[in-house]
Amino acid sequence: MQEDRASTVKDDSKMKIPHVLTVAGSDSGAGAGIQADLKACAARGVYCSTVITAVTAQNTVGVQGVNIVPEDFVAEQLKSVLSDMHVDVVKTGMLPTIGIVKVLHHSLKEFPVQALVVDPVMVSTSGDVLAGPSILAAFREELLPMADIVTPNLKEASALLGGLQLETVSDMCTAAKLIHEMGPRNVLVKGGDLPSSLDAVDIFFDGDDFYELRSSRIKTRNTHGTGCTLASCIAAELAKGSQILSAVKAAKHYIETALDYSKDIAIGNGFQGPFDHLLKLKSNIRNSFRQQAFNPANLFLYAVTDSGMNKKWGRSITEAVKAAIEGGATIVQLREKDAETRDFLEAAKACIEICHSHGVPLLINDRIDVALACDADGVHVGQSDIPARVVRTLLGPEKIIGVSCKTPEQAQKAWIDGADYIGCGGVYPTNTKANNITVGLDGLKTVCLASKLPVVAIGGINASNARTVMEIGVPNLKGVAVVSALFDRECVLTETQKLHADLTQAAAMVK
Repeated sequence: MQEDRASTVKDDSKMKIPHVLTVAGSDSGAGAGIQADLKACAARGVYCSTVITAVTAQNTVGVQGVNIVPEDFVAEQLKSVLSDMHVDVVKTGMLPTIGIVKVLHHSLKEFPVQALVVDPVMVSTSGDVLAGPSILAAFREELLPMADIVTPNLKEASALLGGLQLETVSDMCTAAKLIHEMGPRNVLVKGGDLPSSLDAVDIFFDGDDFYELRSSRIKTRNTHGTGCTLASCIAAELAKGSQILSAVKAAKHYIETALDYSKDIAIGNGFQGPFDHLLKLKSNIRNSFRQQAFNPANLFLYAVTDSGMNKKWGRSITEAVKAAIEGGATIVQLREKDAETRDFLEAAKACIEICHSHGVPLLINDRIDVALACDADGVHVGQSDIPARVVRTLLGPEKIIGVSCKTPEQAQKAWIDGADYIGCGGVYPTNTKANNITVGLDGLKTVCLASKLPVVAIGGINASNARTVMEIGVPNLKGVAVVSALFDRECVLTETQKLHADLTQAAAMVK
């Protein structure tokens, strides 16, 4: 191979974008395989590189031929990408030989990544066999123990389990549990072909709990590549920093929307056509800022506004938000309890412009109506507000949802309901919220250890105790939320800068 004569350049100042590597076969009809993966990742706003394992001749009728890529060349492709380009998540598709499975296993040992999504492609959705039974043992021994999630359909799950019959949701739960025992951290058994269900029902199992994920069954012939696309969307969301269940839910919602959008398009003469992956771009639903997933690092310095405090110091809400962001706030929550709805909405619109010009998300406290009206990046709700699962239904999968929690049980419920993060407190006594129960540092740590979501601490936190909070030693505590320590001060900019410096030092000590 010709040596690369260009010098190696590393510039940490450049913006890094999420990166998925798909290891799969090529589909000449472009409905499934590598082509579907590329389109799905593009639609979800991440970069996608490829390693080709096989070249197929297929169309809407079926698969007419398969030409397997030599194992040594698959290895060369893997090394080329993994040794040079920072890959966040690897997603697998068609792995047609035991040797290719072993090559991938070795490559991932040599070049570890953030997550591995295994789509155990053995039979195409048109019914054509793409990998023989001899591959099953290699999957079980080499890939499944490395996988963060495996996504078999009913036929693939049955094959992995030696031909187990899967005809009901209960059967799917059994299959998910048995496959989980093979080593993957999470299992998603896809029930799109389940004969006994009117909905498209999937079973997600994380080793502790089962989640029944239902969506509408779209009547269309254009379903070619749904499995590849779902796995790629999960990989894309993981690469962007989503939690695993949130990633699965976002991927399912995308598939349902894409199928509905594409149900009447006509490509090919066969019984199974492709669907349109780029509907989001064509309908111009999201702008470039909102294509970025929630990043837990945004919780680092979480500014929560207070209209009374800002009025006390003679500044507007926009002046306060601008100063906080310029001082280092990484996310802003607009909490205007006393404002009229019209005034709240106008303030939110003005603050969104300020936040987005600095690349900072803006959340709305409690008011789902205001969040929808101003197209905010998300909301934060308390235990007495609209439940997070309802908020998720109203806002959709793209928005950020935070939930206030004081107990492990509340934290677990927030995760199940689809929240992106939790706010835990009050850590210390505070006058910001009436009758607020203080949980203390021990309570904060207990909730963090029980939570599968990133956590931001709140309540009585200021420059004198922020470092103590951040040094409790739990990895999912991502930052502190502050109100009076920023906004009940003469200079918001100065106070934010001081607090940001303290938090940065604390983070360095924890590392």
